[in-house]
Amino acid sequence: MEAYRYEELALFITALVDGGTLLPGARAPSLREISRDRKVSMATALQAYRLLEDRGVLQARAQSGFYIAQRPPPRKAPSMSRPPARASDVSVSDVIVKLLEHASDSDLVPLGCAVPSADLLCAGRLDRLLARTAREKGAVYNTYTGPQGDVRLRREIARRALRWGPAISPPDLVVTVGCTEALVLALRAVARPGDTIVIESPTYFGLLHALEALELKAFELPTDATEGIDLNALQRVLATRRVAACLFSSSFNNPLGCTMPDAKKLAVLDLLARHDVPLIEDDIYGDIYFGSERPRPFMALDPRGNTIYCSSFSKTVAPGYRIGWIVAGRHLPRVLEAKTAFTLCGSVLPQAAFAEFLGSGAYDQHLRRIRRMFADNIERMTRAIDKYFPSGTRVSRPSGGFVLWLEFPSVIKTRELFKKALDQGICFAPGEVFSASGRFANCLRISCGHSWDARIERGVARLGALAADALAKSGK
Repeated sequence: MEAYRYEELALFITALVDGGTLLPGARAPSLREISRDRKVSMATALQAYRLLEDRGVLQARAQSGFYIAQRPPPRKAPSMSRPPARASDVSVSDVIVKLLEHASDSDLVPLGCAVPSADLLCAGRLDRLLARTAREKGAVYNTYTGPQGDVRLRREIARRALRWGPAISPPDLVVTVGCTEALVLALRAVARPGDTIVIESPTYFGLLHALEALELKAFELPTDATEGIDLNALQRVLATRRVAACLFSSSFNNPLGCTMPDAKKLAVLDLLARHDVPLIEDDIYGDIYFGSERPRPFMALDPRGNTIYCSSFSKTVAPGYRIGWIVAGRHLPRVLEAKTAFTLCGSVLPQAAFAEFLGSGAYDQHLRRIRRMFADNIERMTRAIDKYFPSGTRVSRPSGGFVLWLEFPSVIKTRELFKKALDQGICFAPGEVFSASGRFANCLRISCGHSWDARIERGVARLGALAADALAKSGK
C-alpha cells in the first residue's frame, strides 16, 4: 500500500498547486512537515516529491528544499462545438480504416489509437487464469454457450453493477464481442435504415462507423468539453423531428473527456421520457475515474427503464479478450434475436477465465493501479503540451479516461498535420474522423494509453513543433 500512498500524496500536492494554495516560487512544505501532517513515512514523502519534480510541479534547490515550479497559465478548454442543425449521412469508413492501419504500426509514436498498451495493463493474472482454465477444462469449454453468454460471467458483472446502479440479474445481461457489438445490437433493436440517431459532437469514430454500416443518419448536438451536450439543442431536435434514439457517453466522452453531472443526466432522461425516445449509453470508460467516486451512468438514474446500457473491459484490462456486455431492458428480445443471427455467442473460454478473474477480486486491485497510471499519463501529457505546443492551443481537462482533445487556431488543418507527423514517425487521430459532418478540421485527439517515456515526450515535442510551423506559415 506504501507505493500507492506516495502517488496519493503527489496528487494532494498537485491539487494545492492547481487550486492556488501553493503559488509558483513559494517553498513547498518540508519533507518533515508533510510527513508529519499527512502521516506518511519520510521515504514516501521523498518519493512523492521526486515524482512531482519529474512532472515539473516542484523544483529541488540545493541546501534549500523543494519549491513550487513556475508554470505557464492553464490552457483554455476546447470551445463548445457548433455542428449543423440537421441530420447527416455518415461516410467515414475509408478514413477510419487508414487511421487504424497507422495506429497499429509499432514503429510510430503511439498517440493515435485509444487502446492501452499491453505492458501498462499487465493482465498477467488474467492470462494465467485463461491458461489454467484451458489446461483443466479446455474440453468442457470447447463448445457454444447460449446467446447471452457464460452465466458465471454475467453474475459477476451484475454483482459489480450493484455498486453504482440498480439491481440487475444475469438474465438481464448479454455478453458481447466488445462494446462495439453491444452498441450495434442496441442500434439494431431500436432503429431501421434511414432513421436518425442523436449523438454528441465530437463523438467516437467507431460509433460513426457503426451508424454508416447500419445506414442510419447522425444528428450532432453542440457539446461542451466539460459538461457535455447542449440541453436546449436536444429539446429542439426532439420537438421538431422524429428521432429513433440518442446515443451518449455515460462518462468521459471519447474524445472530449466530458462528463455530465447527475442533474444534467436526469434532465436528459426526463426529456427523452416525454418524447418516448430510448437512450443508448456507452460506459466503456466509466471505471477509469480519477476522483473519489465512480460517475453514475444514466441507467442508475433512470427509474423508467428507458436506457440501454453498453460497456466492456477493453479499455481497462483486456482489449484482446473482446468481452463486452449490454443491458437492454425491454429491448432484450430484439437484441437476442440479432445476437443469435450474427454471432450466436462469444468465445467461451475467455468468458470463463474472466469470470474467475472478477470473482477473485483482482480486477479492483488492477483498477486502482491503472487509474493512477492513466491520471499520471494525462498530467504528463498536459504539461508536455503546455511546454511544446503553440500558444492558442486549447486542451481538454478530463477527470477520467486516457485521451486528450486539442483545438488549434482554425488555420491549422490536422489532416495535413497528420501526413507530416507520419513522416516524423508520429501517429495521432485527426479531428475530422470524430464528426459525421466533416467538422473539427483544426482539432486532434491524443491517446495517453502508453506508459510515459522519453520516446513519447520526443514525439509530443516534434508534433508541437510541426503545429507551430504550420501556424507560422499561415502568418497568424
